[in-house]
Amino acid sequence: MGDKPIWEQIGSSFVQHYYQLFDADRTQLGAIYIDASCLTWEGQQFQGKAAIVEKLSSLPFQKIQHSITAQDHQPTPDSCILSMVVGQLKADDDQVLGFQQTFLLKSIQGAWVCTNEVFRLALHN
Repeated sequence: MGDKPIWEQIGSSFVQHYYQLFDADRTQLGAIYIDASCLTWEGQQFQGKAAIVEKLSSLPFQKIQHSITAQDHQPTPDSCILSMVVGQLKADDDQVLGFQQTFLLKSIQGAWVCTNEVFRLALHN
């Protein structure tokens, strides 16, 4: 990983950490958000650490497993990192579904947090 730009290293590490937490115990995700964080989940908007964790914790499945197909990371002009993830997920005994997720990461007091997040299943109507 040492030959990748620092924003790619940070973005990749964040993505790995996020999905490990999400798959193991999504109630623990609060540590990556701040009170000003925003989440758009399938078109529904949530603001603040508590509202985001409540939404993620209340999703209607018992177990989930994410498989990351691709991830891209970019530095922003204001020293943040924009990360986009494409992958598949399997919740409980449901069929495997594709998804896209985008994160905006910001370093606050030496820790990288997610200030903005957008999630969509790859469903085509």
